[in-house]
Amino acid sequence: MSSAPIICFGQQPCGFFPRRFLFAKFQTARRLQAEIGGEIVFFFHDSDHDPRETQTLVRHRKTGEIATLNFTFANKIQRKWSPLFLKRIPADWQANMARQLGAYVEPCWVDAFKRTSAPNVADFCLGMYHNMGLMEGIRVVRSSDPAVRTAACGIPDYFVDLPYQGEIVRARCSDGTLRLHEGGDAYVTLPACEFGPAQISPARDTRLRWMQSVLHCTHYIAGAGEQAYLRQEDAPEIKFVNRAAIDRSDEAYTEISA
Repeated sequence: MSSAPIICFGQQPCGFFPRRFLFAKFQTARRLQAEIGGEIVFFFHDSDHDPRETQTLVRHRKTGEIATLNFTFANKIQRKWSPLFLKRIPADWQANMARQLGAYVEPCWVDAFKRTSAPNVADFCLGMYHNMGLMEGIRVVRSSDPAVRTAACGIPDYFVDLPYQGEIVRARCSDGTLRLHEGGDAYVTLPACEFGPAQISPARDTRLRWMQSVLHCTHYIAGAGEQAYLRQEDAPEIKFVNRAAIDRSDEAYTEISA
């Protein structure tokens, strides 16, 4: 294991223009790297399935009115339950969205959007972050990577990627039962089946331990929401660093200085 610092931050794909809190994590990690050296690792949790994660909040350039943009999805099952790395992008979505963007972002970002090409939601978001110049010198580790999943430690609370009605869905495994959340108290229970580590991704409360068993990071940039639930006792070897404050944190970062 390297003795050099490994500075990590984690995030689901969070909009095709990244939310401002993610940009703040990038900036915090780079400032810390300038102080102590080492490597920056972006733990890209693309196994998440919630379509709300990729909502992109932008302000109209003239009126300042906020609009909520998002991907469209191939079908209802994909939208609700497929992991983000398997949510397919319909063929006409990008062109239709590009026609709207000029009202909200600078032309350079419209061009970056048009240059991005990816078959699924997670890859598209990551491609946009690259095209916006945010990813230089940063290593990406994806929770969807079978090699990462196979190398990770066992955890008691997790999701499993399984086939369901012609799609792959992310089912919660609880007390040996596989379920899809319909909303509220409603669930779809899936038949019991065999599965292996390459199909498993962590739940919120087991994500840190699972991630750390692969990354062995020395420092972790924690967002405001993460600070409330991260089980720091699961990784006492990590030094936790609060991400820098940023205004309008849920809105998309679309400033030219990126």
